Amino acid sequence: MIIKNGKVLDKSFHFIDADVLVKDGKIVKIDNIDAAGEEVIDAAGKYVIPGLVDIHTHGCGGVDTCGGTKEIMDILSETQGKAGITSFCPTTMTIPVDDLRKVMKCVGDYKKAGKPTGADVVGIYMEGPFFSEKKKGAQRSDCLKNPDVSLFDELNEISGNIIKVVAIAPELPGSMEFISAVKDRVTVSIAHTDCDYGCAMCAIRAGASHITHLFNAMNGMTHRAPGVVGAAADTNVVTELISDGIHIAPPMVRATFALMKNRVNLISDSMEATGMPNGEYQLGGQKVFVKDKKATLADGTIAGSSTNLMDCVRKAVSFGIPVTDAIKAATLTPATEIGLQDKIGKLDVGNDADILIVDKDLELKTIIMKGNVRTF
Repeated sequence: MIIKNGKVLDKSFHFIDADVLVKDGKIVKIDNIDAAGEEVIDAAGKYVIPGLVDIHTHGCGGVDTCGGTKEIMDILSETQGKAGITSFCPTTMTIPVDDLRKVMKCVGDYKKAGKPTGADVVGIYMEGPFFSEKKKGAQRSDCLKNPDVSLFDELNEISGNIIKVVAIAPELPGSMEFISAVKDRVTVSIAHTDCDYGCAMCAIRAGASHITHLFNAMNGMTHRAPGVVGAAADTNVVTELISDGIHIAPPMVRATFALMKNRVNLISDSMEATGMPNGEYQLGGQKVFVKDKKATLADGTIAGSSTNLMDCVRKAVSFGIPVTDAIKAATLTPATEIGLQDKIGKLDVGNDADILIVDKDLELKTIIMKGNVRTF
C-alpha cells in the first residue's frame, strides 16, 4: 500500500512532499515511490501524520477503565481508534486496592492477548492512590495512601509489568524513597500535590521526570511562589496539558508551549462521557455530571474531560499553537515518555504503520492502524 501526493509529517516534524510505502503493518519507505502494482491511497491536498498517542485517558464511549472487563477494553480500543488515537494507556484512579488489582490484571491480559479491534493498549498510567488530600481533585479521599513501593511492585507484577507512568504527590511521607526505588522502571510523575517549588525540585532531582496535567490539582505559579510549574520550567521534565478549552485558558496554553517548548505532552484525561451526550456518568466509582463538554462532581470539581485527544490537538491549533508542535505533543512526545518512540509516535521507516490522513482543519479522512485502513 502506498499513500501518495500528501504532505507527510516526517520524523523531524516538518511537512514534506513524499509518498509512504506500507507493508505488513510497518512503514518501509518514505520517498517518491513508484506505485506500480500497489494499492494506492490518494492524499492530495491533505496532511499525512502519525496516529495519536494518548497516555492519560480514563475512559470514553460510555465506559471507564476502572470497570475492569474485556468488554470495556474492547469499547475503549474501538472508540479511541475511530477518533484517530491509535495507541493509548488506560488510566486508573484512586480506588480500593482490590479494585486496582482487578483493573491491572484486566488491562495486562488484554494487552498480552493483542490484536484489539481498534487502538493498541501500550501500557497503564497509574494515577493514584499516592496523592494529597488537599489536591485530590476527583480522586476518592477514602482510598488515598502514602507512596508504597511494595504495593506498586505488586500491582505492576499483576499487570505483567506494563505500568508506564506512576503519579505521586512528592510532599507525602516516603515519596523521595519511592521515586528513587522505581524511577528506572517507570516514568514518575508529580500530581495531585500541595507541594511547593523546593519540594518539586527535590522530587525531580530524585528522578521524577513528568508532570501530570500541569496547572490542575496543584498550586498555581505566582511571582514569589513558583510551585510545580516553576520547577518544571527550570528543569527538563515533560509536562502534560489538557487543551480542551475548559481545563486551561487559551492564553495559558500558548504560554505553556512558549515556556516548555518541546516538553509539552498533550493528553485528553478523558472519562467515559467522551463521545457521549450530556448526562450523568462515573469516574472511578464517583458520579460525574456532564454538560456542554464540562465534566464535574456533584460539588463542582472538574472530573476529567469529555474531549478526545484529536479534539485537544484541534483546540490547541485553534488557540494559536503551530500545527506541527501540537501534533508532536500528541504523538512523539508521549511515545517517548513511555519508551516507545522507535515503534509509534512518528512516521519513520521501521515504525508501526499507524497513520492519519487529515484535511487542513485536521478532520479525519483516513485512519490506518498497523496497516489496516478505515476511510471516512
